[in-house]
Amino acid sequence: MVFSTVITSSSYICLPKATRPFTRSSIRCSAASVSSKFDLKTYWTTLIREIDQKLDEAIAVQYPQQIYEAMRYSVLAKGAKRAPPVMCVAACELFGGDRLAAYPTACALEMVHAASLIHDDLPCMDDDPSRRGQPSNHTKFGVDMAILAGDALFPLGFHHIVSHTPTNLVPETQLLRVVAEIARAVGSTGMAAGQFLDLEGGPNGVDFVQEKKFGEMGQCSAVCGALLAGASDDEIERLRKYGRAVGILYQVVDDILEAKLETEEKEGENKKGKKSYVSIYGVEKAMEVAEELRSEAKKELDCLEKYGEKVLPLYSFVDYAADRGFSFK
Repeated sequence: MVFSTVITSSSYICLPKATRPFTRSSIRCSAASVSSKFDLKTYWTTLIREIDQKLDEAIAVQYPQQIYEAMRYSVLAKGAKRAPPVMCVAACELFGGDRLAAYPTACALEMVHAASLIHDDLPCMDDDPSRRGQPSNHTKFGVDMAILAGDALFPLGFHHIVSHTPTNLVPETQLLRVVAEIARAVGSTGMAAGQFLDLEGGPNGVDFVQEKKFGEMGQCSAVCGALLAGASDDEIERLRKYGRAVGILYQVVDDILEAKLETEEKEGENKKGKKSYVSIYGVEKAMEVAEELRSEAKKELDCLEKYGEKVLPLYSFVDYAADRGFSFK
């Protein structure tokens, strides 16, 4: 339910200063220093290739073939940025974890993410006929097969974690916390709750909808990586706040860019009562919210300064979410 829209490098956004006071000088690792020290595009695209290969292996076609084809169609879709798994790997490496320990959970996060998007796109939900420039799962395979594909991907993700995570790298107690974290994020108090309120329509609850539909996957991805690496409870909570802010920020910027593209066409506005900061408050207010979220995310990372350059991928992730400074093409 987050990180799902493909935006090309031509879509830049200049965010204004937030109305809530903060000082950029307090951020020790500024956007400029991050960009000069760390190549996020290379880091990210390298992980995309590795994760794509592992996802391809994890969802090999078997009987019943139709369900697996529908599952693969969404999970392996071209143009997917793999933001949840990349954030998971970056968080794991931040706290000294092995990338190999993070891959099964990273793949599971992408499976869960894809399942949520399949269900979101259904006619009874957000009613979106396309996704990433291609027909939505239900448009191509039918509503019945799309529901089954989504239903199958959720448990496959959990199974993949427990069956593929190296036990010599991650203790079972930490693995249980990872499974519980994902279950919480997608359940009735997480993304499902956000989708419910979004379906209700009306202007109320926009903060709740944004946090649950989009912030949950962000915080879950960051927290899972931290859990895999054995981070402390305090560090995990900082990553939770960081991931929540980045997840919402990514979607707010998506909505801003989409609104600017549709200004003349007048398409997609308040579709099925969709609750976003843009649809409720307008583009200018949404831009202020986006800048506040960028500040909040970086503030949490400031307290992890002791990890040095290992924190740079997560810092860079924030700026990409806000500025979309490069294309994956």
